Amino acid sequence: MLYDGCDTGGMPAAPPPVPAVDRLPAGLATLADHEAHARTRLDDNAWAYFSGGAGDEITLRANRAAWDALQLHPRVLRPLQGGNTRVELLGRQLAHPILVAPVAFQRMAHADGELATAHAASALGAGLVLSTQASTPLEAIAAAIAHEPGRGPLWFQLYLQHDRGFTRALVQRAEQAGYEALVLTVDAPTSGARDRERRAGFQVPPHAAAVHLAALSPPPPVMLAPGQSALFDALLQHAPTWDDVHWLQSISRLPVLLKGVTHAQDARQAAALQVAGLIVSNHGGRTLDTVPPTAVLLPPIVDAVGSTLPVLVDGGIRRGTDILKAMALGARAVLVGRPVVWGLANAGAVGVAHVLRLLRDELEIAMALCGCANLADCSPQMLWRAAP
Repeated sequence: MLYDGCDTGGMPAAPPPVPAVDRLPAGLATLADHEAHARTRLDDNAWAYFSGGAGDEITLRANRAAWDALQLHPRVLRPLQGGNTRVELLGRQLAHPILVAPVAFQRMAHADGELATAHAASALGAGLVLSTQASTPLEAIAAAIAHEPGRGPLWFQLYLQHDRGFTRALVQRAEQAGYEALVLTVDAPTSGARDRERRAGFQVPPHAAAVHLAALSPPPPVMLAPGQSALFDALLQHAPTWDDVHWLQSISRLPVLLKGVTHAQDARQAAALQVAGLIVSNHGGRTLDTVPPTAVLLPPIVDAVGSTLPVLVDGGIRRGTDILKAMALGARAVLVGRPVVWGLANAGAVGVAHVLRLLRDELEIAMALCGCANLADCSPQMLWRAAP
């Protein structure tokens, strides 16, 4: 992980200003349109980081293809009056099941960065998961939207650091600022082999650095013996384990969700620890290549935990039909990452709001055309199953 940045010194003296209003470019009718236009707005350095995956990008492509491969099987002549997209999540009623996934270094995409994303998410009632590697302080984001009516949940994504005191202080900052849950990423003890970034010579520009990690001291140097690995015998000495999940629960009153669970046995172990939820994620294809797509991984995880805790999913969500398919497979909500960055690059807060609005509108259309008045009634029966 990249830990560059500058210390914020804690809570800002006053709420940050509302981002300037950008103009949405003409002709953007889909998330694919946003992606194509964002390529003209982002330099090669930023594009490699935001759009690339690990290895041969097999998982990156498969995430998208798996949602396309699922087919909806609509019902007709069903009552639709009063239909809605509302869901319940961690004790809150949400207007819809769309959350913004944690994405690092958003000021590489737009000068307003995470602040623009937060305002857009709040205006559209979408949940926001702020990255540990954000380029805007967590206090500034909370101060900007915490009291907005109708906003979605505000969660903080966490990478456990080698310094537990530093991690504890960061968690306390999130609690004090008003964040409602912690999202612990568990599938990235090290970065994936990202060829696009290596070819581009990727570097985080100073203006977009990870502000929360600026004060983190490097781990003590490890003297390696001949034959030892710099990865396994040095860096991964501090890789998180299940004991660290228990420790995190012990130091915070906030509910803890695990992001990056893809195996049913891990899901059952997480449920035994009474975590608050799971996010089925392969890190958008950015860590281990050839991991199955999340649309395929989701049902076994849902089956493993039953109704004991909510399961969310990310990876390749690009249409409202994808969201409906995820809900039919048992997800409680979905997270969207790259499309948010495309909207941000194209028109700041306005662009992010447009991406979220497109997804919400498409979800409603898909529900109506499937004869589904509410998401609580979603089930695998909504998906086509060919006769054996």
